[in-house]
Amino acid sequence: MRLALLGAFPFPSPQGSQAYFAAQARALRAAGAPVTLVCYGSGAGGVELAGIEIVRAPRAFAPRGARSGPSAAKPLADAALAATLLAAHRRRRFDAVLAHNAEAAAAGLAVRPLLRCPVIYVAHTLLGRELESYAPAPLAAALRALGTRLDALLARRADAVVSLSRSAERALGAAAPGRVARIPPGLAPAAPPDPAVVTTACRRHGLAPGGFALYAGNLDGYQELAMLAAAAARVELPVVVATHAATSAPTPLRTVRVGDADAARRLAFGAALALLPRRAPGGFPVKLLNYMEAGCAILARASVADTLEHGRSAWLLADGAGPEDWAKAIAGLAADRAKAAGLGAEARRTLAREHDPAALAKRTLDFVAGRVRPRR
Repeated sequence: MRLALLGAFPFPSPQGSQAYFAAQARALRAAGAPVTLVCYGSGAGGVELAGIEIVRAPRAFAPRGARSGPSAAKPLADAALAATLLAAHRRRRFDAVLAHNAEAAAAGLAVRPLLRCPVIYVAHTLLGRELESYAPAPLAAALRALGTRLDALLARRADAVVSLSRSAERALGAAAPGRVARIPPGLAPAAPPDPAVVTTACRRHGLAPGGFALYAGNLDGYQELAMLAAAAARVELPVVVATHAATSAPTPLRTVRVGDADAARRLAFGAALALLPRRAPGGFPVKLLNYMEAGCAILARASVADTLEHGRSAWLLADGAGPEDWAKAIAGLAADRAKAAGLGAEARRTLAREHDPAALAKRTLDFVAGRVRPRR
């Protein structure tokens, strides 16, 4: 099968969605499927994609900046993306389109009658839970209702849906029974960086290896960093935010700038704990895979950490857990290094067992093949 992976975002970019997009492309290509990436005309940074074609929409239509969420520039950018997909299809004849995120699914579905091939919605999140984070609290209920309707609409219209989590599988499966498969992102564990390299990376930011807790990622509202800041004020262990964003996390969180995924990875291997405070279900945060690969003790909410088990491979908190609960968990694991080490070691084993890229690529290809009509 020749596949198009459609991404309604800048690419490459040091963000989780784009990292998953690239990782899935590599895994599918390694499994034998010719892959073409179709994305916005903008992007920053390098990415290793040997043997994989990238087709970009005209840069003039790309939104400025790389922040996620709605913007006035997105509709025009997505129309240009749909036209670019159609032009690429006329030259290559794709057997299926894997549309990454809701905007890409809408763009792909808009031209599906001309494509005459299945459009598979790869749901990175549930709009019913994410949209509300981009607006003031008085609008939250309305945006949640709108997002829930859009989730159901896209699931019904798509030829099939790949969900990343159980929560999305349940929500989207209710709208499209029998057409949703849960296939989480994959990451192959690599050899740890040299301890001296880790030490140097930590000291560059004034950090002691093993002497800080880490959040690595973007600063969008759904990440719950204000709550994490309130928890950090209650503990002695420094809580560090490693991000590519130009803005800073709320105090007393300490913000350090990282230029690429390798820089963030070195800090993860130097951290005592890895934190994921977000509670919006629907996706599987790529940063969790990075934390697991680092063998770091993870504190996260159970609703966003499907493959991790409380007390065995992570310390999982309820959605309703507040700053005091998080502070207690951080302090407890910081004081019990043996327990933290055991959680981290099992997290790395879970990564190898549940997130093997080759196995997940095979599942994806088998699922897509069931929706593809044989060529005449």
